[in-house]
Amino acid sequence: MMRNLNALLDGSMAGDVRVALRGRKLLFVVNHAEFFLSHRLALALAAREVGMEVSIATSVTPGVAKLKELGFAVHELPLAPGGMNPVQDLRLLFALIALYRRARPELVHQVTIKPVMYGGIAARLTGVRAVVSAMSGLGYLYIAEAWWVRVLRFVLGFPLRWALRNPRVKLILQNPDDVALFLKRGLVRSGQIEEVPGSGVDESVYAVTPEPTGDPTVVFPARLLWDKGIGEFVEAARRVKKRLPRARFLVAGAADRNNPRAVSDETVTEWVKSGAIEWLGQRDDMPAVLAAAHVVCLPSYREGLPKALIEAASCGRAIVSTDVPGCREIVRHGVNGLLVPPRNAEALARALEKLLVSPELRETMASAGRSLVLEKFTLRSVIEQTLLIYTKLLKTS
Repeated sequence: MMRNLNALLDGSMAGDVRVALRGRKLLFVVNHAEFFLSHRLALALAAREVGMEVSIATSVTPGVAKLKELGFAVHELPLAPGGMNPVQDLRLLFALIALYRRARPELVHQVTIKPVMYGGIAARLTGVRAVVSAMSGLGYLYIAEAWWVRVLRFVLGFPLRWALRNPRVKLILQNPDDVALFLKRGLVRSGQIEEVPGSGVDESVYAVTPEPTGDPTVVFPARLLWDKGIGEFVEAARRVKKRLPRARFLVAGAADRNNPRAVSDETVTEWVKSGAIEWLGQRDDMPAVLAAAHVVCLPSYREGLPKALIEAASCGRAIVSTDVPGCREIVRHGVNGLLVPPRNAEALARALEKLLVSPELRETMASAGRSLVLEKFTLRSVIEQTLLIYTKLLKTS
């Protein structure tokens, strides 16, 4: 698909995109290379295929070697993951200003809050012609309600607003709740927002497979963060196991120790020793992990648009999730899954049990989920929308 843009867009549209983007210098700014590889690589390959000169600015992580292997120029940034350290953040801002002046990109595509805020300020100060800022989720800063988080949110609203309310900026958000929140807080003008449903999924890779035989199995496909609902998932697993003792609960995700809401190693070890869950760690073979599941579960407190749930639906798996922004864009209650209130382990356990004991209901939901992905969440659709945003922005800037 990436080798032929005409297979991605219709013929006339592909021609317009090629003319507008050929030879343009595009710079992605992301927290770390691993996120880029999992969520933005296909877009970067498509941009390069239309003739753009693509480079990536990111922190120094093992994934940088893979990006270089794929032929991308990589600019290393002093981007400390997690938290807010004024000294480190100032270093990042100055590094971005220097990079934008040196590399002279015509278009920068910044992803997640730090690159969006500090990259947006740097772009404004250096006169970058066109800026795409993408918020893949609002994260801890907009989920937590501790007093100091509310104060921090208020303070950071000023530089974030200055970074975004720039006529050269388009802000990509992934669900209508986030659109409403950004408008309510006055962080951006309505005409600057583009709603794009996540990163998309390659439906040929995340293909429908028959359910496995054997013990009923639930997969939690996310990092080990409290805000992903991992605590409720473990408690629900314990409750379901009392009635369905052969049920298995697998956690496929990394321990994110740089996040203030990370689960401690000791807690994870206790969960595993108690038999509540099996921890698979970070997995790079998610189609195989999902194929081993009967149900996929993500009881998150808030999301942008969780790629893991799009992948689960594409694979034809019934889903249990929470009725919160992001999750409810993918899961239609009673259609391709079940939605429960957030932070409610008992409701989660009841929904999981309902699906685990009903293969007929799972089969119906599996078919509906696959149809929804093909209609709205394919990789082709997301790349098409994003390349058109690039085209329009460069034409008008």
